[in-house]
Amino acid sequence: MQFLKNRFHILRQRLREPSNEPARVWLRRGWWKFSMLGGAVVGLLALNVWLLTCGFYGCPSRSEVRAYRPNEGGQVLDQNSKLIGHLAIVRRINVPLDKIPRHVIQAFIATEDRRFTQHNGIDWRGVARSVVRNVSSMGVREGFSTITMQVARNSFLTHRYHGRSLRRKLIELRLARLIEGELTKRQILEHYMNVIYLGNGVYGVEAASRDLFGKSVSGLSLSEAALLAALPKAPSYYTPRDHPERARTRRNLVLDLMQEQGFIDASNKQRSQATPLRITATEWRPSQYDQYGAIDAIRAFVDSVMPDALKEGDLVIHTTIDAKAQLAADKAIANHAVSIQNQGWGNGQRLQGALVAIDPQSGDIRALVGGRRARRGGFVRATNAKRQPGSAFKPFVYAAAIAAGLSPASLVDDDPVEVMIGNTSWIPANYDDNYQGRVTLRRALMLSANAATVRVSRVVGEQNVIAAARRNGITSELQPHPSLALGAMEVTPLELVTAYAPFTNGGFRVRPRLVTRIEAPDGKVLWSQEIERSPAMDPRDAYEVTSMLRGAVDYGTGKVIRDYGVTGPVAGKTGTTNNGADVWFIGYTPTLVAGVWFGYDTPTQIADRAAGGRFAAPAWADFYKAGWRERATDWTLPDGMVSAIIDPESGELATEWCPRKTREWFKPGTQPQSPCQLHTYEEPEIIADDGSVYPGGQPNADWLDNLGKRLKKILRF
Repeated sequence: MQFLKNRFHILRQRLREPSNEPARVWLRRGWWKFSMLGGAVVGLLALNVWLLTCGFYGCPSRSEVRAYRPNEGGQVLDQNSKLIGHLAIVRRINVPLDKIPRHVIQAFIATEDRRFTQHNGIDWRGVARSVVRNVSSMGVREGFSTITMQVARNSFLTHRYHGRSLRRKLIELRLARLIEGELTKRQILEHYMNVIYLGNGVYGVEAASRDLFGKSVSGLSLSEAALLAALPKAPSYYTPRDHPERARTRRNLVLDLMQEQGFIDASNKQRSQATPLRITATEWRPSQYDQYGAIDAIRAFVDSVMPDALKEGDLVIHTTIDAKAQLAADKAIANHAVSIQNQGWGNGQRLQGALVAIDPQSGDIRALVGGRRARRGGFVRATNAKRQPGSAFKPFVYAAAIAAGLSPASLVDDDPVEVMIGNTSWIPANYDDNYQGRVTLRRALMLSANAATVRVSRVVGEQNVIAAARRNGITSELQPHPSLALGAMEVTPLELVTAYAPFTNGGFRVRPRLVTRIEAPDGKVLWSQEIERSPAMDPRDAYEVTSMLRGAVDYGTGKVIRDYGVTGPVAGKTGTTNNGADVWFIGYTPTLVAGVWFGYDTPTQIADRAAGGRFAAPAWADFYKAGWRERATDWTLPDGMVSAIIDPESGELATEWCPRKTREWFKPGTQPQSPCQLHTYEEPEIIADDGSVYPGGQPNADWLDNLGKRLKKILRF
């Protein structure tokens, strides 16, 4: 560097000498020429580098070119990799080239790129022909885009360099050469058939065929194939629905081109040109977009973990959804919402419903209905709507009681109760003011007794009830208010269903999971989520709560489930708010937890005598019967429990005088120790023939003889 500085200094000194005046003049006069020449060289070098790298955005890599797949709007797959929908509404169905008839391919080649098999992405003859025609007409009359260039434009330039410009065309040429170097002609042609825009918001020949002719591209006639090939030049201008004459003229031109290039003979051309246009009246809409109600929730989730991901390209979303269960859930909510609204009122509102079903072992969501869908992108009530659960919250009260040392056989008074809140008296009432007196915890939960539940909550402590709900998965705000026991706070359906999972899975809290992983089109994993579970409650407590909730289904407020034909091991709880604005049923088996909710967005009484058992439980039953196959026979008894035969009415050890007896399982130390005092032997009075009363002991022989004679007469009769 110092050497260069010294040489420059010497040269400058010499130029300053008087004898070098001619050289100084020449430099002053020619400096701008050197500047212009140098600038031009630098500019050309920069332009060449810019083109080789596809401008500011950069060229796609070779692997990206090879892995490219036309965007279908983000594929959504269920747990078995079955396609259940798309995240964005892209009216396209990708189809392999071998499923496209030969005459369809020939129609596009004849019209769009007759030398497709001969050039390397750029048809220089077409370029020359276009230049001559455009110069002679003093305007842009003809383009020179090849099929490969159209693939480049519609595949890798969709979000870059908008509008017509020389810059965009140069990048298009560079991409066309890159594509030709990485893909075969058949691969390029397959891409083209799936990316080309054919009007009416439809991309690709398969979707366009369904939209215009109501059938797959594999069933197109020659005339119909020519009509499709007529559209890329100006899809809106030649659309057959709005401009049938233009479409017919353009179709016939395509048939002329096909004959000129030897694809068809004159007779086929004439017959096809004489064929009238037959366009289906119904526009095609991909049925899978609206078939599965979980799509809105999946889209919202993807946006939350990968914002703007869909704007960058296609994605493959692997979900936990079970397609069969999801369809059954959608149908159950839709059908029962209509039926319920017909029985009630809503002041002009549309009755809404939600359903969530999860695998209790993993937390994987098998079905999710966010509401009755009037349009896509609506409010997902299953995950976002916070409503009062009513009596569906009571299992957490009894779970706290079991954890505190009580048992299903413990007794509680179910009589009217008054609770003082400051200077205010609160008197919760039972449904229809029906009180049971002194009952076991099992019976109190089975009958959903409000007064008894409030007493249990008061004894255990509202803070302990909150702690039990929190451990299971309730995350919404909970206040230690006496009305907490009756579900006066607000939760989401997903939250409530998830919190029931520990009751059936042996005491483990699970994290609900809707999406397992998100992949790029080439299979690269962009995001993933593993199963998360943690201990929440003693498995023996979970078993006891489940045993109590089985009674609610078999004999209590949830018995309608059995009336609707549901068999096998099922436990659950109904829920109804005081004003009848929300109805619930949360039911579960060893392999499934599902919850149903109905209500209006603006809380309003659903109907006269609205109840979870009347409205929500039947929808749950229909979903379960149609959408789920139970794989377990029963819950497994956890270790460390003891059994006792008790009287279900008194909760004490059964004696020979108890009319009913049942086996109950307990944690050691919580089982009853005393025999039943409710049912005892009362020595009967014995009346002889002479009217003598024997309050015990043995009657005389005459009385026994007379009794024997009477028995013989009865037997002979």
